[in-house]
Amino acid sequence: MLKKKWLALFVIASFLTNFIIPQASAETAFPAEKFPFKEMQIQVMPEFDYPEGWSRDIPSLLVGQYGTITNKSGQDYDGKIEIAVPAMEKGFEAFLVAEFPEKDKPEVQRPYDVDKEKGLITWKPAKAIKNNETYEFVIEYYTKSIKVKDNKTFTYELKNKATIDLLDVIFYAPMEAKDIKIEPKAENNSKNEYGEELYYYQYKSIKADAGLKYSFSYKKDDTESTMEAINKQQPPNDENHSGVTATDQVVKNGGTTGTSKRPIIGLGGAAIIGIAIVIAGLFIFLGLKGNSQSASKVTKQPKTQPKKQTQTAKKDNKITNSEEKKELRKKLLTGKIDQEMYEEEMKKLI
Repeated sequence: MLKKKWLALFVIASFLTNFIIPQASAETAFPAEKFPFKEMQIQVMPEFDYPEGWSRDIPSLLVGQYGTITNKSGQDYDGKIEIAVPAMEKGFEAFLVAEFPEKDKPEVQRPYDVDKEKGLITWKPAKAIKNNETYEFVIEYYTKSIKVKDNKTFTYELKNKATIDLLDVIFYAPMEAKDIKIEPKAENNSKNEYGEELYYYQYKSIKADAGLKYSFSYKKDDTESTMEAINKQQPPNDENHSGVTATDQVVKNGGTTGTSKRPIIGLGGAAIIGIAIVIAGLFIFLGLKGNSQSASKVTKQPKTQPKKQTQTAKKDNKITNSEEKKELRKKLLTGKIDQEMYEEEMKKLI
């Protein structure tokens, strides 16, 4: 009798295990093929900036990915988003994951996880993505994948798990870089007012797992970042700075494709880039200045710190400064402060 009871319990447990576990897995797995990209823009920036604590012995490579996906699953989706990243690359460091919950509003950061083995960044949107509606996001990460010999070289490969209607890939050469070579040859190339070279590609109807791959090489003797070099310069004051978005500035510098004369990222992408790109350098590169009338709204930061501090206090201040720098970058991008105010506030945090 006892054996029959144990056998019955075993059968029930087995049934529940086979039924419940697959259901849970189905609810949490991200069906990438059912979330195609309406638009995607990739920005690849060697030696653009250095995160806190980064050794200058190894150049940094910053990659920003801005995407708009559409929910084609047939139902509202309340699970996690998964985006492929080179998490196994040397020195991989995720820097930012954010979403744009409202049109013409600043981005909102989201907590995220990095799965190095699978090469994924995952996060859950604040709200469910309704069926047939779009979801806009941005991710940024650094790697130490630049190899230094006679030249500095690296490769970038796009790993897309879903189709992409419109794709733009932009490479920013470091300031003062020489002998720049990029393969395959860029469709468009321009030089901005600061003398920085930009190389960009535009594609339509990209299939999943397209495997687009690029190689980039250049010569540069020092370790000064592009942000540091540009911060030393006064922004030029000419007609090229009258554009409303970063896209406008790219177009003014020759960024059109063939006879289409379409901006590099289209109207939808322009809204994303013009309002929410969290890479301050893109706006500085292309000469876009924020609304100076809003500068008075910025809260002033203390000019000096006490000289004598405990180790804990120093660590706390370092973390605080890092967060304040991020906030300043966002204010610059959303037009709450102009370039001059941004530089003044950044100097106070150094």
